[in-house]
Amino acid sequence: MTDVHDKATRSKNMRAIGTRDTAIEKRLAGLLTQAGFEYRVQDAALPGRPDFVIDSYQCIIFTHGCFWHHHDCYLFKVPATRTEFWLEKIGKNGLRDARDRAALLAQGWRVLVVWECALRGRLKLDDAALIERLEEWICGGGQSAQIDTQGIQDITAYPSHKA
Repeated sequence: MTDVHDKATRSKNMRAIGTRDTAIEKRLAGLLTQAGFEYRVQDAALPGRPDFVIDSYQCIIFTHGCFWHHHDCYLFKVPATRTEFWLEKIGKNGLRDARDRAALLAQGWRVLVVWECALRGRLKLDDAALIERLEEWICGGGQSAQIDTQGIQDITAYPSHKA
C-alpha cells in the first residue's frame, strides 16, 4: 500500500505531532492529580526529559506512544511505506529509552512506563484501575515497571524495542 500523501504533505503532518501535552499525558496528569500526587513535568535536567517527576517518592513516569516506542500491542502497526526507515527510527527510540532508563535508575530514581494502550483505545484501563495501579507502584516500591492493557508488570529491560 502506498502513502496517500506526497512526501512534503507527509513530512508536514509528521512535524505537527506534538511531543508535549499529548492526550495521553493530559489523561495521566488528571489521574495523578485525582490520586493526590504532586508532580513536575518535562524535567529537561533529567535523562529522557521525563513526562512526570514525583520527587516525594523518587519516581519518574514516562508516557510512551505504542507506535513511537514499539510496544507489542494492537496499537503498533509496521508502516507499509518506508518500512526500513521507520523501523530503524523506532528502534533508535527504544535504545534511547533503555539508555535513559538505565541512567535514571543509576541516579536512584524509580521508573514507570505507562503505555498509550492503557490510556486510550478499545482495550484501555478505566480510571479506577489506572489510579489503583499508579498508587500501587508509586507507594509500594519496585525499581521499574510498566502499565499496559494487561495491568502492571515489573520490568528489567524494555521488552518492546525489537527493531
